[in-house]
Amino acid sequence: MTLVLVIVTVILSLAAAGAIYRMAVGPSLLDRVLAADVLLAIVGAALATDMAVNHHLHSLALLVALSLIGFIGSVTVARFVLDRKG
Repeated sequence: MTLVLVIVTVILSLAAAGAIYRMAVGPSLLDRVLAADVLLAIVGAALATDMAVNHHLHSLALLVALSLIGFIGSVTVARFVLDRKG
């Protein structure tokens, strides 16, 4: 289980670094917003991993809140982009 935890930690860390890089360098606002959404999903995956490894549900409310914020943010940005192009 320790090896799996190390592998998951490395993968999530690399993914977070890539998302932060895209947020900083992204050529357009839409790229930056999408990177922020991906970073939110990575944080959610890290919380879920922590709950699975430590056998607790203390962070479940935070995970649900992060998922809801990510969904609402993505829908809002999609509607904003659609209104701008139309």
